[in-house]
Amino acid sequence: MSRRARITPAAAGLPDGGARRRTPGLRREEVAVLAGVGASWYQWLEQGRDITVSAQVLDSVGRVLRLTSAERRHLYVLAGLNPPALEVEPRDRGMCHGLKRLIDAWMPFPAHIMDVYWNTVMYNEAAALALGMGPDTEQNSLISFFTDPVYRVCAARWEEVALEIVAQFRAACSDHPGDEGFQAVVEEAREASAEFAALWERRDIRPGGQLQKHLEHPVVGVLHLESTQLRVPARPDLSIVLHTPLPGADTAAKLEWLVSPEGRRGLMYPVAG
Repeated sequence: MSRRARITPAAAGLPDGGARRRTPGLRREEVAVLAGVGASWYQWLEQGRDITVSAQVLDSVGRVLRLTSAERRHLYVLAGLNPPALEVEPRDRGMCHGLKRLIDAWMPFPAHIMDVYWNTVMYNEAAALALGMGPDTEQNSLISFFTDPVYRVCAARWEEVALEIVAQFRAACSDHPGDEGFQAVVEEAREASAEFAALWERRDIRPGGQLQKHLEHPVVGVLHLESTQLRVPARPDLSIVLHTPLPGADTAAKLEWLVSPEGRRGLMYPVAG
């Protein structure tokens, strides 16, 4: 009822009739006509009666009431249906500037932002200096893990992390069934790495969270990092990955040195080289 009251007849493409309306916004009958459902059925829907509701009908009602993605999900939950995935609202697309400020504030520790396919879309300077991220390197985090030698410092630990990463990527795929973008990444990873192909066939699924990584940096040596994957509900198309130094290997001090003027002068060749 509250969403119906926001929509004027003119906004919905209906004549207002010129007479004074006792109902603010649209009447129930008008919503029913515009959504292609019966007036009585729509009244029962507003009243929360025990009726059969389909996703198609809820989408029609949501379109008429101009629901946002979050409101549409809420309507599905109220109706007892599995809610659709959140979509990015136009007003939230400008959040990228704030997210860039967030990962820049994480300095001197590495941080980057991935899209749903795990392509790197933003990274801070520490990620460039410590992890080798840059415009001339592989931008997909899944593929780079299996192809970049910087991740191979500890074979036993690498195999353990590889299991987690593949299981997490399969979980991400399950949120977007039939998405050709995920299929393209999987096929590229299969061709690039027989190890990935074998792990993919295990069909393990685990939600994204934290991973401990032991990396071999060509200048400062071993780095022990814990990566934490964070999500922002308003930007479901992005994930923030923050890297935190773990005890041992003097990782924090090495990262601070890398971003210092002295450290920058010491990087005379690509990190992943």
